Amino acid sequence: MRELVVLGTASQVPTRTRNHNGYLLRWDGEGLLFDPGEGTQRQMIHAGVSATSITRICLTHVHGDHCYGLPGVLSRMALDGVQHPVHLHYPASGEDVVNALVSISSPGIDLRLHPHGGEGTVADGLDIRPLKHRIETYGYRLTEPDGRSLLPERLAAARIHGPDVGRLQRDGTLAGVKLEDVSVPRRGQRFAFVMDTAPCEGAEELADGVDLLVAESTFSDDDAALAGQYRHLTAGQAGELAGRAGAHTLVLTHFSSRYDDVTPLAAQAGARAARVNVVAAHDLQRVAFPERRRWQDPAPQDGNSRAGSLPNPITG
Repeated sequence: MRELVVLGTASQVPTRTRNHNGYLLRWDGEGLLFDPGEGTQRQMIHAGVSATSITRICLTHVHGDHCYGLPGVLSRMALDGVQHPVHLHYPASGEDVVNALVSISSPGIDLRLHPHGGEGTVADGLDIRPLKHRIETYGYRLTEPDGRSLLPERLAAARIHGPDVGRLQRDGTLAGVKLEDVSVPRRGQRFAFVMDTAPCEGAEELADGVDLLVAESTFSDDDAALAGQYRHLTAGQAGELAGRAGAHTLVLTHFSSRYDDVTPLAAQAGARAARVNVVAAHDLQRVAFPERRRWQDPAPQDGNSRAGSLPNPITG
């Protein structure tokens, strides 16, 4: 299963309808919790999310609305008897804050701390880039390796079935049949999490070509001066980021409490994000991962234009 569970969508000040930040990405067997603000443990209960599903916690920075829920989440994991290792990623400059938050959590889980101080890979398939905020901040990007999709009709024509299919995938060739003969390239899925930042190169690198982009949208375009002052994105800037990156779906969040209705913010983002599916997130919303994008079937050697009959991606 791959889906995003939105636990909270407020920025600095929560409201009656919006909790502080919190986002759980279900990614096959992993559960990545991003920026757990106050109240995240309770929001998980409302969302039907088990603490035992969390395998990694990723903090963009150590402002309170992005990390003050950490002790409660860790304590709940200890109470529930989580046995697997839990990896915590965070900026090294926030070490003192993270250590304080961890120290008041209930002991009993295998918590592994991973501070980082620059761009790069922090875990298998998980990369970070620096963002432009008032304190050291990093965004995250999760990438599935590219692969190949098997074509049943070609497997049948080659008389490959049963266990032989696995052997072909493992070895790349079987009885003179190459894996490339019975499959087409499959693009790995990509996810990016871009929180508190002004427009910057790091945000663009994270968002490039992703299937699902979660981006802050703290301010309306009408309040661009405030966004610049506090180094946040406006809705239009978030839309522009997604549009330039060629993202499939943009999830807007981290809304200022000054906006009771965020529909206009979604419209501002959509106006600058052509061909991007824009979602203005609300608390406890589940966003299905877009259907996998697939490359086109390669053209036959004789040059006839038979390629290109693969479906376009849709939003779940």
